[in-house]
Amino acid sequence: MRAEDNAQCGRNAPGVRETEKLNDIVIETRNLTKEYRDFWGKRKVLALDNLSLEVRRGEVFGFLGPNGSGKTTTVKLLLGLLFPSSGTAEVLGRSPGSVEANQRIGFLPEESYLYRFLNAEETLDFYGRLFKIPTVERRKRIDRLIRMVGLEEARQRQLKEYSKGMARRIGLAQALINDPEVVFLDEPTSGLDPIGNREIKDLIVDLKAQGKTIFMCSHLLADVEDVCDRIAILFLGKLEVVGKVSELLTEEGVVNFRAQNVSQEVREKVKAALESDGSYIGVEKAQRSLEDLFLKVVRDSTAQRRAESVQAGEKAQ
Repeated sequence: MRAEDNAQCGRNAPGVRETEKLNDIVIETRNLTKEYRDFWGKRKVLALDNLSLEVRRGEVFGFLGPNGSGKTTTVKLLLGLLFPSSGTAEVLGRSPGSVEANQRIGFLPEESYLYRFLNAEETLDFYGRLFKIPTVERRKRIDRLIRMVGLEEARQRQLKEYSKGMARRIGLAQALINDPEVVFLDEPTSGLDPIGNREIKDLIVDLKAQGKTIFMCSHLLADVEDVCDRIAILFLGKLEVVGKVSELLTEEGVVNFRAQNVSQEVREKVKAALESDGSYIGVEKAQRSLEDLFLKVVRDSTAQRRAESVQAGEKAQ
């Protein structure tokens, strides 16, 4: 091969950065379309319309949209549970539904249909066997996952006795039994109280720290805002918005100042300075979220009752 041919091949071949970028994409769709037709072949519903999307390794990606926007259809296409009318999709470089891809994927559906007469340990053991996880490793994972989702005290109870929140927890543990690289979560905090909600969100952040990629569908926008790096918003099957949460939520031209123990004199000076160029809008007291308030009340009450219990024990002695 001539030197100029080598140079030409070098120019045409993907560079190191381009190769790394390609390897960094774990979910990719190109003009993915799904339409449902009636008996006569006439289109009834266009559920998904030319969706082109990329999800990168190690990010928490929020997939949003009102009911009927195509979220569930997209997830089913990515899992190989449905076939597209046109377009393509890849998960971990494989076709959706392939054995190679499924072994590296975890999935928590919106409704977990687990065996009601098994307990938590038996449930996870059953799914661990499906993935052919060796016995010793399987037992370690079961114990670790049960502790991770906070079901230590209910590990021997049958699932039929579980509340909806507890069922979500064991469903999440089941989705993680094969130590997946990509986890699909459909309404992961559905049915959870505020404490459980926060714990699941913390768990999602921990999974990201482990290098896992999370594809999360949710109607609870506050949850998405808390944990997601990027989001996509669908409407009537079409992709309307995609980008980083921090960038999409930024109001151009509006700046918030935060300060503590500000005197009235300083407030007036700041107000006058802003009014001088017509940029003053107003002053509001900083507020915490309702979730933060709820969790603080619970933590403070728990600490107080523990202290009272200790004091009562000391008096009894």
